[in-house]
Amino acid sequence: MKYVAEIHSLQCPKCHHGMEEVSYGNLKVDRCTNCHGIWFDTGEAEALKERWMGEALDTGDPEIGKRWNEVEDIDCPHCGIRMHKTSDPSQPHIWYEVCDEHGMFLDAGEFTDYKYETLLDKFRDLVTGQRSA
Repeated sequence: MKYVAEIHSLQCPKCHHGMEEVSYGNLKVDRCTNCHGIWFDTGEAEALKERWMGEALDTGDPEIGKRWNEVEDIDCPHCGIRMHKTSDPSQPHIWYEVCDEHGMFLDAGEFTDYKYETLLDKFRDLVTGQRSA
């Protein structure tokens, strides 16, 4: 499936650059033009996770995404309220920011990891343990 990108006015909650709206079929998400993090409105990440090759929208370098993951205090790009950091229950090494009203933000490379839980992930979670919020 092909995806289409279109620039619009939403600002990245991490690096404050512009976001492009990226379509994958009838699903649209927002990807930063600079750090390549992805904003998912409520329910979009789960829907894209179920789609074949949905990770094709996660075009950013995971190493750069890891550096942006260190940015702790970010605000929702829709309402401006401080987001809270949480982890994926089945993969506790994946930490992302959530606005309870509007959605979630994953750094570059995190969506691909979020989509595919591997045996290595299960081992990493045992070794790494829990991160304090």
